[in-house]
Amino acid sequence: MLTPAFDLSQDPDFLTIAIRVPYARVSEFDVYFEGSDFKFYAKPYFLRRVLLTLPGRIVENGSEQGSYDADKGIFTIRLPKETPGQHFEGLNMLTALLAPRKSRTAKPLVEEIDASEIPEEVVDDEEFDWEIEQTPYEEVSESALNPQCHYGFGNLRSGVFQRLQDELNDVIDIKNPDFTPAAEQKQKHLAAELAKFDPDHYLADFFEDEAIEQILKYNPWWIDKYSKMKAFLEKSQEEENHAALVSFSEEEKYQLRKFVNKSYLLDKKACRQVYYSLIDILLAYCYETRVTEGEKNVESAWNIRKLSPTLCWFETWTNVHEIMVSFGRRVLCYPLYRHFKLVVKACSDTIKILQLGKSAVLKCVLDIHKIFQENDPAYILNDLYISDYCVWIQKVKSKKLAALAEALKEVSLTKAQLGLELEELEAAALLVQEEESALKAAHSVSGQQTLCSSSEASDSEDSDSTVSSGNEDSDSDSEQDELKDSPSETVSSLQGPFLEESSALLIVDGGVCKNTAIQESDANQGKPLASSQPLGVSGPLIEELGEQLKTTVQVSEPKSTTAVNHSNMQERDGCQTPN
Repeated sequence: MLTPAFDLSQDPDFLTIAIRVPYARVSEFDVYFEGSDFKFYAKPYFLRRVLLTLPGRIVENGSEQGSYDADKGIFTIRLPKETPGQHFEGLNMLTALLAPRKSRTAKPLVEEIDASEIPEEVVDDEEFDWEIEQTPYEEVSESALNPQCHYGFGNLRSGVFQRLQDELNDVIDIKNPDFTPAAEQKQKHLAAELAKFDPDHYLADFFEDEAIEQILKYNPWWIDKYSKMKAFLEKSQEEENHAALVSFSEEEKYQLRKFVNKSYLLDKKACRQVYYSLIDILLAYCYETRVTEGEKNVESAWNIRKLSPTLCWFETWTNVHEIMVSFGRRVLCYPLYRHFKLVVKACSDTIKILQLGKSAVLKCVLDIHKIFQENDPAYILNDLYISDYCVWIQKVKSKKLAALAEALKEVSLTKAQLGLELEELEAAALLVQEEESALKAAHSVSGQQTLCSSSEASDSEDSDSTVSSGNEDSDSDSEQDELKDSPSETVSSLQGPFLEESSALLIVDGGVCKNTAIQESDANQGKPLASSQPLGVSGPLIEELGEQLKTTVQVSEPKSTTAVNHSNMQERDGCQTPN
C-alpha cells in the first residue's frame, strides 16, 4: 500500500485535508473519521491518520464536505471540529501525524510463566558451584570498563565506526570514537583547535572586513518571519501559534513523509544533551546560510559539520555557555571567513529560529538533512543525528524551544573567553599599524621639504643668471656705443686699463694670447705702446676689438666666472697678466 501525498489546513470551524491520488479509482474509495482518527482508502493508496498531538477532536454532524479535482487528482475533505474556534497545533508535522494508534490493553507487559510451560531443555538441575576463581585486584581504565563509547542522537549509538573505518576520516575529526573516553576526547578537541588557529588569517579578516560587512547585511528567510511574528504579537498581545508563519515546500513535505515515526526513550540527562546539541547544530547551520547567502555549494556540508563539535567530535555539553565558546573558537579556526562578529550574528539568528517555534527548527533541520544526503561521506551523520532530529522535533513543545532561546539570549560571550588571545593580537597589530603610519607620514614630509628646497635653489640660480646676463648685456651695449661714437678715445684707452680687459676678453673667448704677449714684451723693453706701433695700425685694431667684444657679449657669462676662467686659462697656456 502506498502513502499518498497529503496536506492539512484549518479555519476556526473546519479541518481541511487535501489528498493527492492521481492514479486512484474514484468510484472506489472509503473515508472514515471519528474523534482523532482519520482513515482514507482508495486502491492502491492507504492513509491512516491518528491525530494524537492535536488538542481537539473531529465530529460527524452532517456539515462535512468532500470534492475531487480530476485534473489535479486531489481529494479535498472538510471535516467539522468538535469545538468550533479551537486551534489544532502541529498540522504541518506530517511525520508525527502518521503515527499508528497505540495499543490499549490491560494485559500486563511482564507476565509470570508457569513452571509446567517451561520447555525441558531450559530447566537446568545442575548444582550451582559457589566456588569462584579469585584474582588480585587491578585498576581497570575507564575505556576497559566501558569498551564502547556512545554517541549519536541521545547517545543511543555505539560501535558504528568499527565497520565504517574508510568513511571515518572524511566525516569526523575524532579518531577511534568507539573507544575514546569523553575526557580524552575533549582534550584532543581543544588541542586541535589551538593548532589550527592562524593569527595572520584572523588579523587579515579583522582589518579587511569589507566582505564580512556584506555578509552581516544579508537577511535569511527567518529574519522576515521573525519580524512578522513580532508585529503580530504587538498587535494581538497574545502568544499564538506561529506555525502559519513558516510553510514547507513540496520537497520538504516529501521528506517528512519518508521518515518513519518512532518514540525516543530519553532520560533527563540524555534529553538535556539533545537540546544542547540542537543549539550547536543550529549555530553551524546559521553561519553556513549567512556566509553563502542561502546559496548552497560543495563546501556547505563541510562547513556545517566542521563548525559543530557535536557532529565532528561527538561532543557532549554541560551548559549553553560552553557551546558558545566552542562554536566561537571553531569559527575563528576553520572556515574561510573568520570574524568575531559572525559568531555573534549566528547566535542572534539561532535565537530567532528557536523563538519562531518547532516549525522553523524543523525547516532548518530538513535543509541540513538534504545537504548531508547529497554529500557522499556526510550521509552517515544523517543516520546518527539529523534524521532522528527531524522526527523528534515534531513532538517537542514550542514553549521548551522558547525557554531554550531565552537561555541562549542570557549568555554573554567575549573574545577573552575564547582562549585565543585575540585582544592581545589586535592591540599589537594596531600598534604596528600606527608606527607604520607615523613612518610613512615622516617620509612624506621630508620628501616634500627636499622638493621645496631644490625648487627654491633652482629658482634662485635662474634669477641670478638672469640678473648677471642683463648686466653684461647692458655693459656690452654701452661699450659698443662708446666704441662707435669715439674711436679716438678707444685707441687712447688701449694703452691703459682697457688693455688688460681686452686681453682677458680674448682669453675668455677661447682665442690665443698673441696681442697680449706682444704688449707684454714691449712693456718689458720700456717702450710705450703708442710709439711702438704706427698710427696707421689703429684702424684695423679697433675693428678687431669690436669683433671680439661682440663675441664676448654673445657668451653672456658673469664677470666673476669670466675672471676665474681667465686666470685658469692663463695658468694653463703659460700667459701672465701684466700688473
